[in-house]
Amino acid sequence: MNKKLLGAMLTSAVLLAQYAGAAHAQARVYFVEPKDGATVTSPVHVKFGVDGMSIAPAGTMTDGTGHHHLLIDGKPLPKDTVIPANGTSLHFGKGQTEADVKLPPGDHTLTMQFGDGAHRSYGPEMSQTIKVHVKQ
Repeated sequence: MNKKLLGAMLTSAVLLAQYAGAAHAQARVYFVEPKDGATVTSPVHVKFGVDGMSIAPAGTMTDGTGHHHLLIDGKPLPKDTVIPANGTSLHFGKGQTEADVKLPPGDHTLTMQFGDGAHRSYGPEMSQTIKVHVKQ
């Protein structure tokens, strides 16, 4: 292989790696609804959004993919922490992007945490927390 071709291939590989890293660095999750500070009724209709990554069902271990988890009155989890499954930590492992969630009246925080196919957190940078008031 000639040196010019090898140099061009290496340059292309470096640029591609930099682009992929930049795209992943810009990945984010967000609530489409409800909005932060909203007054809502139960069940609360929640819609999840994600940019820079793809939704995939639990068990899919492809880079750049994952699924949503909703932490009720919880905080973002550190990167690689397994997200628990219980009454206040809901998993959407089929790739769901919206759900109706029953909440008691009062003030609550909702934290959307994106996780990989093994339910490991992508960290606080792939989470968003909002506050809602559930009226009676």
